[in-house]
Amino acid sequence: MITQRWSEVAFLHWPVEPRVLQPHVPLELDLFDGRAWLGVVPFRMSRNRLFGFPIPPILEVNVRTYVKGGVYFLSLDASSRLAVWLARTWYGLPYHHARMSMAREGERVRYESRRRGAEFVATYGPAGPVAPAQPGTLEHFLVERYALFAVRRGRTWRTDVAHEPWPLQPARAEIEACTLPPIAVQGAPLAHYACEVHARIAGPVRA
Repeated sequence: MITQRWSEVAFLHWPVEPRVLQPHVPLELDLFDGRAWLGVVPFRMSRNRLFGFPIPPILEVNVRTYVKGGVYFLSLDASSRLAVWLARTWYGLPYHHARMSMAREGERVRYESRRRGAEFVATYGPAGPVAPAQPGTLEHFLVERYALFAVRRGRTWRTDVAHEPWPLQPARAEIEACTLPPIAVQGAPLAHYACEVHARIAGPVRA
């Protein structure tokens, strides 16, 4: 069991034609009104404990989409080599080590992640009151996901995640660089922000 505090979270989403995204995803895409969505999610992980043992804070930015029942990650960048090794070994997730930094500027967050061939640089922050996503809405479809899936050696694995509902806020984001996704994104994203949640992550099981 892993416990973590996820904070300064940005949800940046772009609609994508399913036929364009499906070749990158070995599971059935979950669609909202006929569209697939590609998300880039930067945040900070702190109060990390692995079976009770503390782990230093970690920065992460992940590229994700949605499949039946949960989240599928296309790539994940993290500031900790240990976290990258553990996640690749135990969960089979496509983690990469990157040079990363995060700094607060009032309510705004300046976030940078760089590795060979992949860069993400953005400034983001809340732009409205907290309003948890309501069932049936696009926001709920995008953020209220409590399982992640990975495919290893032709087998599908599921990992369950538990936390309180996201304290979601509309956000304003300025993206200077985003070369993380496997396909190019265009235009401004649909942006949301969440201050923090406290998460519990189980071990992977066969789906």
